[in-house]
Amino acid sequence: MRPDTPAENVDHTAEAARLERTAGRYPEDAEALLLQAAAHLELAGDRPAATALYDRLLSSPADLDTPHLIRALKASNLWEYGHEAEARAIIDGIRAAAPRDPAPWVIVAESLESHDELEAAQETFTEGVTLLLTDAPHPPHASHPLLFGRHRVRRMLGASHDDWDVLADTLHSSAVSLDELHDPKRVWSLGSDNPAELEAEISRLRAELGAYREALSRPFPVAVLHWPPHELTELLTAYPTLATEYPSHETHLTTIEASLRELSASGTPNVGIVTGTVPSYEAFAASEAASPGAADLLPQYATTLAARGRAVGWPPERGAGCWCGSGAAYEGCHGVRA
Repeated sequence: MRPDTPAENVDHTAEAARLERTAGRYPEDAEALLLQAAAHLELAGDRPAATALYDRLLSSPADLDTPHLIRALKASNLWEYGHEAEARAIIDGIRAAAPRDPAPWVIVAESLESHDELEAAQETFTEGVTLLLTDAPHPPHASHPLLFGRHRVRRMLGASHDDWDVLADTLHSSAVSLDELHDPKRVWSLGSDNPAELEAEISRLRAELGAYREALSRPFPVAVLHWPPHELTELLTAYPTLATEYPSHETHLTTIEASLRELSASGTPNVGIVTGTVPSYEAFAASEAASPGAADLLPQYATTLAARGRAVGWPPERGAGCWCGSGAAYEGCHGVRA
């Protein structure tokens, strides 16, 4: 269940507990799983418990993949239940640290925005955009919320469009323009008695919600399993019955790309790739009381890795390295169409 699901449709407390148990079974994925658990606790209204999970992660002796993201989420959560001073101190620390990941910038800026700190929100969005996108020929998808959020806040402040706002307009793909979506007068139309105004606002909200849900769905792709060369060699040495699934590593890579393109062409959204390791696969097989040599276990393993937050979206962003690990850009590797 995705953590954007309303509380009346899912027991968020139970889902958080399930994710915590899963994190105990898979400590290598604890960070992603506990972040999901904290999101469920926030939706359940148990913000102190969510803060406890964020603190648990931040105090962990293990190296974190996204420490600034965790601090940003903690700050946003703290502010929502009355700990404004602590939240502001964390936000100031994140801005001073200047993380290279857009997500912390978006979270702290939106937190400022939601508490009517529009000037500070604009400054934060602008700091993130300037740091991450100056001289970037193709802004990565993860940076789009930075541009869109900055555009929204500046529209509310009545600021004139600048080059970053123009770029945001260019990247925005919805049928409803950003200027319409971010029009401050929209709030007044929600109280209108004019059916035409209300209908127009409903259309805008649907477009905005569609884009929002698309972004939320990205971390949950349909995943295809990828074995690096040394892992595939080890796998086939230990379990030769799988040789029919993997005649060669080159064929394996070709099959992955073909499968991903077929899924995409069929309309399957948010496809991705998970990378397997033999120890992880053997542990999964043991947990399922199944033989690692059984080919029908492979899709289940891929699905489990994706659920544990291990999937990488496909196709790679323009100019990014190929998913196969060759070191070449995707466009010059498996991204070359026949």
